[in-house]
Amino acid sequence: MTQDSVIRGKFITLEGLEGVGKTTNRTFVEGLLAQADISYVGTREPGGTELGESLRNLVLHAGGQMLDETELLLMAASRVEHVAQVIEPALQRGQWVLCDRFLDASIAYQGAGRQLGVGRVVTLHELIGVTIEPDITLLLDMPVEVGLARMAARGKPDRIEQEGLAFFERARAAYLQRAADAPHRVKIVDAGCALDVVQAAIEKILHPLLISARSV
Repeated sequence: MTQDSVIRGKFITLEGLEGVGKTTNRTFVEGLLAQADISYVGTREPGGTELGESLRNLVLHAGGQMLDETELLLMAASRVEHVAQVIEPALQRGQWVLCDRFLDASIAYQGAGRQLGVGRVVTLHELIGVTIEPDITLLLDMPVEVGLARMAARGKPDRIEQEGLAFFERARAAYLQRAADAPHRVKIVDAGCALDVVQAAIEKILHPLLISARSV
């Protein structure tokens, strides 16, 4: 098969606030991809590259004060490297990409949570050439208080996890608005249900993509 005939891979993202179970359900999705014999790259944001992981450490663990605009720019810098070095090459090779957070996270956290403006975040990414859109985004959703209680049980919070209730309520509202604006892409999963129910919902959402991959 020549490079020109390679079928482009699918891009799946996992989104949601703290404590919604992204890590657990990312592992579940990886299992579905493996069962379907789909070659994939698992990655995360911020991060995904050597530089991105360094920027992740700055965003989540930097001491002292950081301007909200600086946080957004660090996230965007990590993302532009991530797309160029990892995501786009994998998709062009025909691999699928499963990513823990992507642009929707910056729209929710920096655009709404930090109140920098959703339009501002979108425009910034357009200017730096990050225009790729996931094929499917699994938005794990639950009431903010429930997710924060789960997060608190995990240990010491990072600098974003230390934000207050109002921050996360704004972020959740932005996530839900993204789902309302793009229902073909952003699929809400009630993460407050029992884990088997959550994973059954995820499998149902991904089933058409998995079937189409088997038929190629």
